[in-house]
Amino acid sequence: MKKRILAAILSAAMVMGALAGCGSSSGETGKDTQAGTTADSSADTKAESDAAADKNEDGNNTASADSDKPAKKFKILSIWAEDTKEGKLLYNLTKQYQEEVNPGFEFEFELVSANDLTTKVATLVASNDLPDAFAYVAGQPLTELIGADKVVNISEQLEKLGVSDQIEEGAVTLLKGLSNTDSIYDLPLGLNIEGFWYNKKVFEDAGVEVPKTWDDLLKVCDTLKEKGVQPMSIGGSEKWPLSRLVNAYVIRTMGVDALTKATSGELSFTDPKFVEAAKQVSDMASKGYFGEGVTTVDQTTAGNMMLAGESGMCYNGSWFTEDITSENNPAGEDGIGYFSIPVVDESVSPATEVPMNCGNILALSKDKYDDATADWLKYFVEHAGDYAMKEMGSVKGYKYTVEGELSPINQVVVDTIDSVTNAATWFEAMMNNETKTAAQDNVQTLANGEMTPDEYMQSIQDAYDLSK
Repeated sequence: MKKRILAAILSAAMVMGALAGCGSSSGETGKDTQAGTTADSSADTKAESDAAADKNEDGNNTASADSDKPAKKFKILSIWAEDTKEGKLLYNLTKQYQEEVNPGFEFEFELVSANDLTTKVATLVASNDLPDAFAYVAGQPLTELIGADKVVNISEQLEKLGVSDQIEEGAVTLLKGLSNTDSIYDLPLGLNIEGFWYNKKVFEDAGVEVPKTWDDLLKVCDTLKEKGVQPMSIGGSEKWPLSRLVNAYVIRTMGVDALTKATSGELSFTDPKFVEAAKQVSDMASKGYFGEGVTTVDQTTAGNMMLAGESGMCYNGSWFTEDITSENNPAGEDGIGYFSIPVVDESVSPATEVPMNCGNILALSKDKYDDATADWLKYFVEHAGDYAMKEMGSVKGYKYTVEGELSPINQVVVDTIDSVTNAATWFEAMMNNETKTAAQDNVQTLANGEMTPDEYMQSIQDAYDLSK
């Protein structure tokens, strides 16, 4: 069975390698990949720790005289350079652990580009040489490693270490949902909410209020269009923003677990409610809510249009707050607001169920896991929350006790995260590569009116059936 799973991992990596660049346009791995940028594009470069452990006369690693911690050479495969947000979190906390707790803990970073990550990991799996810790992709890619028994059950280990309460409940729910497991097998390195960001002045000038229901949303779109304002700007050229809107309606009419049921065969993608979700997006496009040439607009342009008041709103994740707080935002930070997906049926999905995104995650090799790694893990989860809040003014999925300087819009994000009762994933999170490709490629055809909602959902079901 494990051999079949390993073959699937290698096959998936080959597909993803052939689709180079998908990670930067799929919108499912946080700011660095969703916005089309990576922390470092130089593959397989290494950065040795400049704070190496003390060595004895023979050059062997030793713990300090006042430390009983086990010595270890700890290898980390990362897609983030040390001077990026995620890179700093991982590198600085590990270095801090070395300096404050275990001088015998040497660590080494190996950088790989985000686009090459799955291929690199597949190669390491095949050679049975996964590093101690490695960046990876949540959802189906990680699920395959779980099935191959290659990664540590993080929930079990945190329970043993007495720190199971250090990860935010919203992050735990999201990670469990992405892997469809009762435990988490990865550590979050970011925690984003998704939803609609709107220009307050545009709304005020048009006399519209933040919509509470989906019908309200459509009425707002109609009013804005009547006032001569493009209701929404969507980065349709990147595909994922369009499929996110399909997913938004799915969540509110079918529940947060609809995609999990569909990818497990419990539901069909041709279910009438899935088709209705596709129809909502098709109708919005045909009514001109997205403006002209939606599939030629990238997500950066879509966001800038909303900030400039050229559109009323856009769908995006909370990584977008970097643009909102920028001095280049013509509306100013106070001029932009946020609302989650408007409710369709409160009994199916209330407003407190929010689509969330954890970015790329960190997994630990089961074969390399030992007492030294366990001690590092305990330190990391105990300090990650405070470090992120104090040094970055952001939430990374860990509990924090310090007060950071949050901008007003980031405070909205934190408050929303705190209010979440259930986390929903993005549309393609649980799909295999064949199904994901159909969902993303054909959503442009759907938006252009060249494919009906029935045909769109049938194309996804066909891809899923053929891939089994």
